[in-house]
Amino acid sequence: MLLAMAPAAVAQNIYKCTTRAGQLEYTDRPCPNGKGELIHQADDSEIIDQYLRLGQDAKAKSYADSHHLEALYQQRLAAQKEAMEERAQRQADEAIAAQQRDAAARQQALADEAANRDRLRAENDALRQQNDAYRDQLSQPVYNAPPAYWGTVPYWSGHRDRDRGDRDHDHDHDHGPHRPPPPKEPVFHPCKQIAGGQVQC
Repeated sequence: MLLAMAPAAVAQNIYKCTTRAGQLEYTDRPCPNGKGELIHQADDSEIIDQYLRLGQDAKAKSYADSHHLEALYQQRLAAQKEAMEERAQRQADEAIAAQQRDAAARQQALADEAANRDRLRAENDALRQQNDAYRDQLSQPVYNAPPAYWGTVPYWSGHRDRDRGDRDHDHDHDHGPHRPPPPKEPVFHPCKQIAGGQVQC
């Protein structure tokens, strides 16, 4: 892994050396015993790119001038600027996309809130109409039909008189059968709604 990552990480020569203890190590300097192996040799493009990535443009230009690589320097400098512009454009596009997602989420939240508000308003209107109808029903007079025998002599009264016998026959003949006066007809009043949601009739 170190061998694969080293050329991309740094622009320098990499040597594979064997220590006195018999262990392998990788270094950017020649092996002390001279028996090492050069496994990667940095070229001029890598060195210039490395300076440019680190923001050391002056060193990159100095290296190019000292090795008569002005054209290569201009080429690598243009490539570096293009890469930076692409990265900046990509970041700007991502920021715009994030703003659009946030705006869409806010619009959806507002739409959901409006729909919920309309639903609650419709439910309140329906309940209000039901309460009005119920209040109208309570304000109407309540009438119950009187019994069928209202104002007449009940059957049991005449039957009781007939069972009295001859002892009271003359009395009944003189004064007529004993009939209680009919009760007064009730007076009906409309129900009304009182405090606490109760109804009084």
